[in-house]
Amino acid sequence: MIIVLKPQVTEDEIQHIVEKIKSLDMQPHVSTGQYRTIITVIGDEDIIREQPLEAISGVESVKAIMRPYKLASKETHPDITVIRVGDVEIGGKNIVLVAGPCAVEGEKEVIKHAIMAKKAGAVLFRAGAYKPRSSPYSFQGYGADGLKYLAAARQETGLPIVTEVMDPRDVGLVAEYADILQVGTRNMQNFNLLKELGTINKPVMLKRGMSAKINEFLMSAEYILSYGNKDVILCPRGIRTFEDITRNTLDAGAVPVLKSFSHLPVLCDPSHAVGLKDYVPAAAMAYLAAGADGIMVEAHPNPEDALSDGQQTIDFDQLVDLREKLGMIAKALGRDIY
Repeated sequence: MIIVLKPQVTEDEIQHIVEKIKSLDMQPHVSTGQYRTIITVIGDEDIIREQPLEAISGVESVKAIMRPYKLASKETHPDITVIRVGDVEIGGKNIVLVAGPCAVEGEKEVIKHAIMAKKAGAVLFRAGAYKPRSSPYSFQGYGADGLKYLAAARQETGLPIVTEVMDPRDVGLVAEYADILQVGTRNMQNFNLLKELGTINKPVMLKRGMSAKINEFLMSAEYILSYGNKDVILCPRGIRTFEDITRNTLDAGAVPVLKSFSHLPVLCDPSHAVGLKDYVPAAAMAYLAAGADGIMVEAHPNPEDALSDGQQTIDFDQLVDLREKLGMIAKALGRDIY
């Protein structure tokens, strides 16, 4: 249920409405836009339908919400969400480029990789301290030590850090070091993890599950939002289909749908979408042309020496060239690139 408030509603009137909703054992979420304030009500709508809410001072109208993801929907939040990380805005006019290796490979190495990413024009640095791998015998990451290495890379370069969290028990620790906490495709429906991420005061990048429908993707975002964290970034990264030439199938078509249905920023990962470095630049450009707010790629000074995902990792020259091409597309769309 959405309660649309009058343009000149006062803070006292808003508080009165909020307390009224709470008295009905419902959960109110206040969203203040440029022109309107909306209160989203979570709970049994049959209860609230019986209440004469439109008789309350400050209320203009009461409407049913059609989509199941109430907080992630544009119905309840018509203004787009822009997430600020340091000096970078995700979801604003400027396109964001995020780059770095798949995994943290050591303290000296990760600093070197962060310097490379910054020199190429990236404004956020990505690397995994904890690495979910299909094989238990593959490199699993440096864990807590890897987080410290990432902090050293941020200290050296000033680039905010994006890194993955896999376990609800690690959320507090990762949040101490990371600027953005990433939820990988395998954990998109790890609801205990999503609930825990909803309690922190750090942005969360939620990757689309490899077989997830768009509604399922947005419902996972809803978990984080419903527990109080409003800074969620949606990350399409390819979906699994019958195709076996590329790692996944590029889901660029999901981007305009997500931008239409939701107010949340969309930042895409072409490296995992196609899985082969020669196709990554084209996939990145397709995502951006479809309306993405940013691109995240795996990049390494020498991909053949990368500890994981070397086959889908671009090198420095390719990263520089990609940023230039993304800037051209951004300009054609009336946007710019950091």
